[in-house]
Amino acid sequence: MHDELFPRPPAEVAPGAVHVPGWLDPAAQRRLLDACREWSRPPAGLRTVRMPSGGEMSVRTVCLGWHWYPYGYARTTVDGDGTPVKPFPDWLGDLARDGVARAYGTAPGAEPYDIALVNFYDSDAKMGLHRDADETSDAPVVSLSLGDSCVFRFGNTETRTRPWTDVELRSGDLFVFGGPSRHAYHGVPRTFPGTAPAGLGLTGRLNVTLRVSGF
Repeated sequence: MHDELFPRPPAEVAPGAVHVPGWLDPAAQRRLLDACREWSRPPAGLRTVRMPSGGEMSVRTVCLGWHWYPYGYARTTVDGDGTPVKPFPDWLGDLARDGVARAYGTAPGAEPYDIALVNFYDSDAKMGLHRDADETSDAPVVSLSLGDSCVFRFGNTETRTRPWTDVELRSGDLFVFGGPSRHAYHGVPRTFPGTAPAGLGLTGRLNVTLRVSGF
């Protein structure tokens, strides 16, 4: 748990990329965590993603609405147990739209949010720099953090190398990236075990990423 001497104000990390600390209050965090636990159960539950190269991602993932696999989407868990992907709930789409409005100060476009990727990070998990480029929509990506804090590395749209900005994301933080930053490289080089709020009841980190497919 963090005791703040000074509040963390919202910040534009790059054009179209906005960090809003503490957007989800403790009650909202617990509600989202409870939902993540239900989504993680089989069928179409939490899985380890195997890349085409044969390597495995260190995070474990469950999808809603559309099932992501490297590098595409399907309506069934084609690289898992083969069952239909879990539905994307309307309330999660409302949460995404509220997040965009909070970050940008304006209402989002009319396209409905219809994809969620829920990634679980244990103490050793990382996420390499990548772009969210398998959707046909350019609507902003909405990222919500629960549990342990992490270093979120937000880069540029051209290369995995510098320039980038490292941001500390804590439980309840909102990060939205769209516009000129929609296809920026980003990743998580490390987490900080034991930093989750004591009252949340989560060991590790959950990231809920909300997207518009455009399909």
